[in-house]
Amino acid sequence: MDAQSPTTNRKALSGPAARHVPDGVVLALACVAQFMVVLDVSIVNVALPSIGRTLHYSPSGLQWVVNAYVLTFAGFLLFGGRSADLFGRRRVFIFGLSLFTLASLAGGIAQGPAWLTTARAVQGIGGAFLSPATLTIVITTFPDATARARALGIWSAVAGAGGAAGSVLGGVLTAELSWRWVLFVNSPWRQRPPRACATPKQVWLPASSTRRARSAGP
Repeated sequence: MDAQSPTTNRKALSGPAARHVPDGVVLALACVAQFMVVLDVSIVNVALPSIGRTLHYSPSGLQWVVNAYVLTFAGFLLFGGRSADLFGRRRVFIFGLSLFTLASLAGGIAQGPAWLTTARAVQGIGGAFLSPATLTIVITTFPDATARARALGIWSAVAGAGGAAGSVLGGVLTAELSWRWVLFVNSPWRQRPPRACATPKQVWLPASSTRRARSAGP
């Protein structure tokens, strides 16, 4: 049995059960997801004093609001990337996005230090699945080397902007609303997920995996 090329697979998915979306839309979706992951590293920094007063954190425990996210994100990042290879990029993207936003919502309604720290740790795990999935989606969506380099440049720039915007956005949300909104800011993605990954029939994101690629061989 001959292996199908990516172009053949894309044409096979162009029937009534699927529809093609411009590559720019897929890139935008991947960039926004990566922006969220990087944003949440720094968005809580300005809110830490308010969090400490509300939830009665100890001075040493307060830093774990940041550390819990960073450590679990770094620790599970390789596993998240490998999962995208084994189980499919779209599936891991949706899983990571769901876990990330649900943990953000749980953190926003936290009533104690342990609750918030645990939510931040789970949020980091979700980010560790989400981030590598966005990268592989960008790479596979743009087969042309020039277009891929341009797309990766945009993806990297948006990720950098997320780190820079975290402190500013965190300060605005904490001052104007509440520290809880630095976590609630991620929840709209869960309430109304992007149509690009809403259902398996709407194939807007590539869903190939190493396992399926091997099974397509002779």
